[in-house]
Amino acid sequence: MEEKRVTIRDGLFDIQYFVAGEGYPLVFLHGSGGLHRGPFIDTLAQDYRVYAPLHPGFGGSTGLENIEDIVDLALFYGDFFDAVGVERAHLVGHSLGGMLAAEIAVAQAGYVDHLVLANPIGFWRDDAPVLDYISARPRDLLKAIFHDPQGEVATAMFTPPEDPEALAAAIFDRAKSYSAAGKFAWPIPDRGLKRRIHRIKAPTLIVWGESDGLVPPVYAEDFRAGIANSSVVVLKETGHLPMYEDPPAFIAAVKGFLPAP
Repeated sequence: MEEKRVTIRDGLFDIQYFVAGEGYPLVFLHGSGGLHRGPFIDTLAQDYRVYAPLHPGFGGSTGLENIEDIVDLALFYGDFFDAVGVERAHLVGHSLGGMLAAEIAVAQAGYVDHLVLANPIGFWRDDAPVLDYISARPRDLLKAIFHDPQGEVATAMFTPPEDPEALAAAIFDRAKSYSAAGKFAWPIPDRGLKRRIHRIKAPTLIVWGESDGLVPPVYAEDFRAGIANSSVVVLKETGHLPMYEDPPAFIAAVKGFLPAP
């Protein structure tokens, strides 16, 4: 993927984003841990022009102080789409990015063709609370996120670098990402989406990992009930990161839902 930057609102925001492929635009919105460029993005880029921005406050993107709440962030993305020349796109959001994608589909419907919500946060149930992943201990987070906490994917993503400088950078980046995410998801990720979600008109696919211990799969039906034109696919042997634990299954679900490119 090619790394790019774009300045928005006369310098209030400087956004780092990645782009790859050709064809109809598809925008991937990452979760609270930041953008991890897995093979699923490269596969999608074989059929679509994939944009993967880092939200303000994540990675090299600035301007978080100019965002008040999740609705404000959704409105900001209209400016981002205009700045990079995206008039309309398929929108794929994961976790925090899923909540954001839903809010964009509510407030900026004209930009959204088809919507994919992968293990989104944004709702709350007392009988199935979302894990406080920002404050959770790393070992507890590992168990909650992955179907197989001892597997290759979990090991690759959670094993700290041996190089001291790389380790310090990784610790800083994680702290920065979770600090930014906390503005929208802490102490609980309920910011009123349930009161607005009925306004989503885009065809919507809700994808959930069956073993998600961070956002229990029971929430999939809550999202389906709130969005009129929606369906649910539950992926077995995956947790909160199905696109990383089982890229082929995730890609098959997404491509089976989106119109032929």
